[in-house]
Amino acid sequence: MLSKLLPIILLIIGTAGGIGAGIMLAPAPEENHTAAGAEAAPEPAAEKDHSEEGEEDLREYVKINNQFVVPVVDRDQLTSLVVISLSLETAKGTSEKIRTYEPKLRDVFLQVLFDHANMGGFRGAFTRSDVLEPLRTALREAAQKHVGKGIYDVLIMEISRQDV
Repeated sequence: MLSKLLPIILLIIGTAGGIGAGIMLAPAPEENHTAAGAEAAPEPAAEKDHSEEGEEDLREYVKINNQFVVPVVDRDQLTSLVVISLSLETAKGTSEKIRTYEPKLRDVFLQVLFDHANMGGFRGAFTRSDVLEPLRTALREAAQKHVGKGIYDVLIMEISRQDV
């Protein structure tokens, strides 16, 4: 009887622990200290001396659904599979356009990833910055060509290679 209840008890304890950790580690909500109807005081100029902060407010990040699986072929034999997850850094308000174009973007990104694999980009130390930078550039240029200049960068969120 205990052997049947033990998995259920562990599941409940694990779930409760996860919820508790999420509550404890959640960021505190921002409070608005201005009185109702009163205007907020302008921020001091010293806090706004970085021009990039204003630009960051005009950007958003869109995760491309599903990972990309890229076969690596050497001498007509499959040698490994590369799994990669991508996100796009875009102009604020373009996420709907990205979702609309996602099938086309996936096709274009796969072609770029296949070309990179065929040129040997996923062999050896494939995570070095000098190897990944041309891949990022090619992905960004392909996305900009098909969606427009609202795409600032393509972010490689996860990448792994499984040798077969």
